[in-house]
Amino acid sequence: MKLWRRPLDEGRLRLPHGEIRVIAERCKGCGFCVEYCPRGVLELSAEFNSKGYHLPIPRRIDLCTTCGLCEALCPEFAINCVSVTVEVHG
Repeated sequence: MKLWRRPLDEGRLRLPHGEIRVIAERCKGCGFCVEYCPRGVLELSAEFNSKGYHLPIPRRIDLCTTCGLCEALCPEFAINCVSVTVEVHG
């Protein structure tokens, strides 16, 4: 989106960024986190956990904004997001 003016705090902008952690032995490979991620951050990996399920892995971690939808949708509480703030200096 192109704006006709620039925000006054553009040089001090703090972008939300997330780090996704998966507890491998809790995951049952349902894929809800992958399917419903609004930013397309996750994908199912080719590797298996000890139960034989494919695990979600971050594909584009730079797009994660820590919305928490993957945490809310996981029926096994196997995924969580940790907020990490990135400083942007103009």
